[in-house]
Amino acid sequence: MTAHAKPTAFADLPEWRLDDLFSGRDDPRIEAQLAAATAANDALVKLKGAFVGARGDAARLGLLLAQGIGLYETAVNGLWAVGAYAGLSASVARDDPAWAKFESDIRARSAAIGAESLFFTLELNQLEEWEIEAALKADPAAARYRPWLRRVRLGRPHELSDELERMLVDRAPAVANWTRLYDETLGRLTVKAGRESLTLAEALNRMSDPAPDRRKAAAQGLAKALEERTPVLGLCLNTVALEKQVEDRWRKFANPAASRHLANEVDADAVAALEAAVVERYPSISHRYYRLKARLLGKKALDHWDRNALLDQARPRQYGWDEAREMVLDAYASLAPGFADKARVFFDRPWIDARPRAGKSSGAYSHPVTADRHPYVFLNYMGERRDVLTLAHELGHAVHQTLAAPLGTLLADTPLTLAETASIFGEGLVFDRLLAEAAPADRRALLAGKIEDGLNTVVRQIAFHRFETRFHAARAEGEVSAEQIAPIWLEVMGESLGPAVKLNPGYEHYWAYVSHFVHAPFYVYAYAFGNLLVEALAEARRADPKGFAPLYEDLLAAGGTRTYVEALAPFGLNPREKAFWDGGCARLERLVDEFEQLV
Repeated sequence: MTAHAKPTAFADLPEWRLDDLFSGRDDPRIEAQLAAATAANDALVKLKGAFVGARGDAARLGLLLAQGIGLYETAVNGLWAVGAYAGLSASVARDDPAWAKFESDIRARSAAIGAESLFFTLELNQLEEWEIEAALKADPAAARYRPWLRRVRLGRPHELSDELERMLVDRAPAVANWTRLYDETLGRLTVKAGRESLTLAEALNRMSDPAPDRRKAAAQGLAKALEERTPVLGLCLNTVALEKQVEDRWRKFANPAASRHLANEVDADAVAALEAAVVERYPSISHRYYRLKARLLGKKALDHWDRNALLDQARPRQYGWDEAREMVLDAYASLAPGFADKARVFFDRPWIDARPRAGKSSGAYSHPVTADRHPYVFLNYMGERRDVLTLAHELGHAVHQTLAAPLGTLLADTPLTLAETASIFGEGLVFDRLLAEAAPADRRALLAGKIEDGLNTVVRQIAFHRFETRFHAARAEGEVSAEQIAPIWLEVMGESLGPAVKLNPGYEHYWAYVSHFVHAPFYVYAYAFGNLLVEALAEARRADPKGFAPLYEDLLAAGGTRTYVEALAPFGLNPREKAFWDGGCARLERLVDEFEQLV
């Protein structure tokens, strides 16, 4: 194929149209939206001091809370809509400086507008719990925002002075330019694999190619491309980590992960129990599986580019877009017709961007925009089984975001620990369908794919979490060069993969493309959290299919109004217990048992 070519079968993959948001950078609606957000924000600013001033008058404070939060949400909706348009547009044009400038300028303008109302949550946190509770009891309109206020109050012990909080907001756009530099560096990355030139997404996809020489060429090409860019990518990672380190110190967070735990409304002990449960099973799950896979491929040990190699060495089956759509919709309908109906809308409208192309970011996501609009789905579809599962995953997010939208933007926003629930569950529905329809000869390969997805989502993400923990600890002592990052990466990944996987020369640079390390430090454990949580939900569904669907829909529709403990209580599940995580790991271990029997 020529550079960045794609199979003819996928020439007509959908690209989104963002007209529902804005028609272009010069659309006058952008300025109108920013003006409306500014007006709402200015009206909120006029209430400065009124909330503290209403102490002792629960009825008045309740009225002010309803009014203030309403203005705040209006401003958020306007700023987030414009910001989403800028981000979505730039994500498919990382090679276009005009979109990069537009995204950066919008981010700066939005931060400047939002900074004027920074006082709002700070002033609310000057109130005592009993004062807020009395106000909420006095005003039903304010009471509906109790979950949002709960989340605001969690940050109370870590807040700074008004001036310092304002300074952090004002400088946020400049700090974000390090993320922009990181994204643009990877967006322009070209991987030489033999005579081909691949994007990052294409190179990563090539790692599952049935031909060993093509996997090796892509892996080595990617290693070389990353090595050439590690000075820039490493500087981005170091700078983001230093910025976080300084802010964490001022806010008195106990460790670098603490702010993420707070945002997720999750106990640090629960994350530690999750990590311990997964690491404890490295030998019985990942080490054992890769040993079995090496045997099947006729090797003493796998090269790292063999980790996701298909067991069927024939050209992997390609799934056309229409076929993938029907598979996903049928699987969603098996849960409940309403889930399929909500997912179908995204295919009927131009709300999905699936076509890989130069300048487009790698990865996949569903962007909720705001609750008064609709999500957009982003992926790089290349027709393989994993791409079908990725489509199901991102549509799970989209359905979740759609169900929670009636709550409004502030309440629909879901902590990361629950945000992955619908996506992983949707992916599991499609896999179950693939496995049920598979011929006996294909079952082993499908089972291997399921195990590898579990390893990538649970074991690999916990290894990423451990890498971040060690990197940030090293960064606290000073800048960590790419040469110093490499041994941390190799040691942590080596212990998770086990002796049956060789970390060949060049693999020491692979940390550089894991965008979560720069975009959202300590995000990654949420994937393992969500995956094992979904395993527990899947068991609940198997026990009572009819009773499960309404409870599950209710969980998703609750958005961010419940903590993860509250959300799982109707299913009789308690994620604070280590046994909860052990159970999820045991289910993955049973898949390896079944695979071993087939081997």
